[in-house]
Amino acid sequence: MGALDHFSHLFDCSTGHSKLHKRRQLQTVEIKVKIDCEGCERRVKKAVEGMKGVKQVDVERKANKLTVVGYVEPAKVVSRVQHRTGKKAELWPYVPYDEVAHPYAAGIYDRKAPAGYVRNPDPQVSQLARASSLEVRYTTAFSDENPTACSIM
Repeated sequence: MGALDHFSHLFDCSTGHSKLHKRRQLQTVEIKVKIDCEGCERRVKKAVEGMKGVKQVDVERKANKLTVVGYVEPAKVVSRVQHRTGKKAELWPYVPYDEVAHPYAAGIYDRKAPAGYVRNPDPQVSQLARASSLEVRYTTAFSDENPTACSIM
């Protein structure tokens, strides 16, 4: 490699700049924010539409949910909504009812959750939601899979 190759590599503008920037992923960010009226809905939507990288904004007033699609970071979207609207905002804490093993366990069931949703279970909460050894004994004592189970004949 000669001196000319070395200098041409140093002053090459076509490839050096793209290596420095990390490309963001297109993602969907769901945020829980209290939306009371059409004015609140408009204010929340306008706060996020002006952000760099936002492609689509959807607001569900009945569910108090804001959905943002684009090349954005979730923490920045939450802070922008809080700053611009003055409302408390957090990442969407709910998952569909069908995806949780024990939806009525303590810490998972939430009366304030929209219909068909429960709180997203933490690993610690799912440990607590498991049945105790006494419950397991009673369940297996009368189970069809247990050959020594009690049976009425």
